[in-house]
Amino acid sequence: MSATTDPAGGSERDPSVVTRFAPSPTGFLHLGGARTALFNLLYARHNGGRFLLRIEDTDRARSTQPAIDAILSGLKWLGMDWDGDVVFQFERAARHVEVAKAMVASGNAYRCYLTPEELAQMRAEAEAAKKPLRIRSPWRDRTPDDPDAPHVIRLKAPLEGAVTIHDRVQGEVTVQNAELDDLVLVRSDGTPTYMLAVVVDDHDMGVTHVIRGDDHLNNAFRQLPIYRAMGWPEPVYAHIPLIHGADGAKLSKRHGAVGIEAYRDELGILPEALDNYLLRLGWGHGDAEIISGEQAIQWFDLASVGKSPSRFDLKKLEHLNGHYIREADDARLAGLVAGRLGLAEGDPRRELLARAMPALKPRAANLNELADGAAFLFAVRPLSIDDAARPLLDGDAPALLSRLHAALDALHNWDTETLEDAVRRVAEAAGVKLGQVAQPLRAALTGRKTSPGIFDVLALLGRDESLARIADQMR
Repeated sequence: MSATTDPAGGSERDPSVVTRFAPSPTGFLHLGGARTALFNLLYARHNGGRFLLRIEDTDRARSTQPAIDAILSGLKWLGMDWDGDVVFQFERAARHVEVAKAMVASGNAYRCYLTPEELAQMRAEAEAAKKPLRIRSPWRDRTPDDPDAPHVIRLKAPLEGAVTIHDRVQGEVTVQNAELDDLVLVRSDGTPTYMLAVVVDDHDMGVTHVIRGDDHLNNAFRQLPIYRAMGWPEPVYAHIPLIHGADGAKLSKRHGAVGIEAYRDELGILPEALDNYLLRLGWGHGDAEIISGEQAIQWFDLASVGKSPSRFDLKKLEHLNGHYIREADDARLAGLVAGRLGLAEGDPRRELLARAMPALKPRAANLNELADGAAFLFAVRPLSIDDAARPLLDGDAPALLSRLHAALDALHNWDTETLEDAVRRVAEAAGVKLGQVAQPLRAALTGRKTSPGIFDVLALLGRDESLARIADQMR
C-alpha cells in the first residue's frame, strides 16, 4: 500500500482504501444507515480512495424495489455519490456458492446432513442447559452414504484458541473460538447465506475497510475464518456504536422519524444540515459544530469516532438546520418551498417567494416553517384571521388602520424606509407606541399575530394588495 501526505492536514493518506455501504432493502434508508454511509464515504474521500455501494438483497422475501429506490434516492439527496455501479448481492449467488464449494474441497467447509429433527433436539438441549446453541455437527469428519441427500454446507470453524480483532473504533476485541459455531454457508435449497455472501462480495469488490454498526461486531469473528480459509487479505474493521434516542434506548420509530425520506419530505430538513448533524453524532473535530463537506473530507478519521452510543436530538438538528437555511441560496429555498405551497414549476409567484426569503428565513428552523411563514403572500382576500390575531383588530384598531390606509395611500415610493417613516408618523399622531400600530397592521396584512418585519411585509405585498387588505379590516 502506498501512502501520501496531505499538504493541508499533514496526515497520511492511503489512496488504496476502498470502503462500502451495504444496506439491506428490507426497509427505507434510516438515520443509522445514513451515518454509516457518510463515515464510509468520508473515509474513502479523505484518503483519495473509493466508496462503493452494494445492495444486500439476498433476503428475497423481504427485499423490495421501493426500498431499493428509497435507499438510492436518499443517498443521492444527501450528496453521497458512490464510485462505479451499484452491486446487487443476489445477482452474485453463483459466485458465492462457487467459493463455498472451494472451501469444501480444501477441507475448510463440509456438507452437513443434520435433519430438522436433530437440529431441534440440539436447540432443546441448549435451552435446557441455558446455553447458547453452538452447532458442532457430527458430519465435520464423516462421509455420507448418499452424498446427494438433502444437506447444507457449513464452515468448519476452528475449535481451539481465540481470535483477536484490532478494531479501529472498539480497540482490541478477543473472542474464544469455542464461542463460535459451524455457520451455514449454503442452505439446503442451494442458496448462499448472508454471512458467506458478505465476505465474498467484500473480497471481490476489493474492500479494504469495513466500517459498519457495532451490532455487526460479532459477525466479524464468524466471517474471518472464511477469509482465512480462502487465503484472502483481511479487511480493517471499524464498528461504530449505534444511535440512541434522547432516553438512551436504541433509536426506533417511537422516538420519531427514523427514515431519511421523512426528514426530507415531512420535517423539511436540508441535506447539508442532516449530513453535518450525522457527522457530529459520534465523531468530532475539536469544538467545531458547523462543518462543511470540504472540511469533513479533510478532517475525517476513524480515531475520532467515539466508543459510546450517540443520542439523537431533533431540536439540535433543527437548530443546525436553521443555520443552513439562513446560509442557503434564496432561489434554491424558494424552489424547495414552492412545492409545499402548491406552486407549480413556472408559476410566476415563485419569483415573489424568492424575494421574500431574506425576510422569511431568519425565523425558520425548517422548510415547513418557511412555507408557513410565506403563506400570507398568496392568501386570497378577504383574509382568514387567526384566533390569536383577531383581538388585535378590535377596539381602536379599525380607526388606526384607517389612518394608516390614508398615510400609505399618499406615498409616492413603496420601499421599506419610506413605509417605516409613514407608519411611525401615524403612531406619533395617534399618541401611541409603534407596536400598537404595527400589531393591528400585521393582523390585517397577514391574518396572524406573528410575521416577518411589518415593513418587509408591506414591501413584498405591494401597494395595491396591502391597501386592499388594510381596507378589509377598517369597517
